[in-house]
Amino acid sequence: MTTTWDPALYLDFDDHRARPFHDLLARVRVASPRRVVDLGCGPGTMTALLAARWPEAVLEALDSSAEMVAAAQANGIPAHRRAVEDWVPESDTDVVVTNAVLQWVPTHRELLVAWLRALPSGAVLAMQVPGNFAAPSHALARELAAARGITLRGEDGVAEPTEYATLLAGAGAEVDVWETTYVQRLTGEDPVLHWISGTALRPVRDALSEADYRDFTAALAPRLREAYPADPKGHTWFPFRRLFAVAHLP
Repeated sequence: MTTTWDPALYLDFDDHRARPFHDLLARVRVASPRRVVDLGCGPGTMTALLAARWPEAVLEALDSSAEMVAAAQANGIPAHRRAVEDWVPESDTDVVVTNAVLQWVPTHRELLVAWLRALPSGAVLAMQVPGNFAAPSHALARELAAARGITLRGEDGVAEPTEYATLLAGAGAEVDVWETTYVQRLTGEDPVLHWISGTALRPVRDALSEADYRDFTAALAPRLREAYPADPKGHTWFPFRRLFAVAHLP
């Protein structure tokens, strides 16, 4: 099933989505890369940071979503449409960044090993994926989606940090792996529902009619409000776990 992405909805939480990217990029220490690749560039807002940091490098950006590629191109990023599963590194690829993408790719463990084996000496591969598929936000959505015959990603959609460390080190890389739980302050009406609507619920939105999707969100909203109650000031505190790995080839 092809997922249709809404760049505007995705960017409603741009600040929250940008913070893990900054934290990931801070651990990438390459002075003068020849080619920098953004796998799953989305609307290009984070790709622009790569271009600013390494202005002399060839910038390669790709995404499987036509909507996201169009948004990135409108932002001045030379993005092209391609699935990450089909990407093969050019011989001069010194930095590869993939941010909040690989959780959508069931074969990403095998891809990580294949990419490292194809990259030149001294190259760095940096990845970040969400690690909150066991959280109520996702568990409740999975339960309601399953009742409608729709399968959402389970807890095994991403590995645990030690598995990524073992996998990447086994491919010959020097590895830096960590996790962070961001406690995000969300506001507005049904903010957790709004947050996951831009990402986790996209397959549900694509599978259902407008009316059925409204029924789905109407059933999910009160469950999310109960799981994530607002405080007296109207703030909803949403813990979001992220997993990071930076693999450097000696």
